Amino acid sequence: MNFDVAEHQGATERAVSVLQRDGEPARAVILSRSYHTSLEDLWDAVTTSERLARWFLPVTGELRPGGRYRLEGNAGGSITACGRPWHFALTWEFGEDVSWVEVRFSQDGAGRAKLTLTHTQRLSEHWSQYGPGATGVGWELGLLGLAFHLARPDALKPDELAFATSRDGKAFIRGSGEGWGQAAVASGEEPDAARAAAKRTIAFYTGEPPELD
Repeated sequence: MNFDVAEHQGATERAVSVLQRDGEPARAVILSRSYHTSLEDLWDAVTTSERLARWFLPVTGELRPGGRYRLEGNAGGSITACGRPWHFALTWEFGEDVSWVEVRFSQDGAGRAKLTLTHTQRLSEHWSQYGPGATGVGWELGLLGLAFHLARPDALKPDELAFATSRDGKAFIRGSGEGWGQAAVASGEEPDAARAAAKRTIAFYTGEPPELD
């Protein structure tokens, strides 16, 4: 696979927002990526079970407002809003933890459409240890898979483990993790703590020991 690490790293916009959710301190991880496709095609790729399985994960349940969904081997939850082709929202329930995902779609010039994903979670020990990258890197890898799918809709889904352990995959993860560390600093996080959390996140995704200063 001809993979341009710098091009794909630069394709994602990253931000972290400090807020409250239900009266408790929370953080929102926000990422956006533009694709060479139509708004309707992007919506279809992200909201239909047949296409989700080709770039993300198999999903079961009722994909409609009020319906329950389950991603194979991952999270489940409830679909809380849906406005084709602009917006949907859902709860993200993993074990005992509940967070919230909102996805918005927009046109981005001729022949392009943009996806903006916001994942909001309460502050926790996990956030203190790994920062926004724990969520952000995972979603960024997902949006990379979406880019592959939109470029070659009939191609087989790439082997995720093989990619993550490859030289290009590790370089992509490293750049993503560092980018989320920078986004954390921009949101007001203490720089040394944000960089340390980013290193732990990169080590988790690559399976390599954290780099020491």
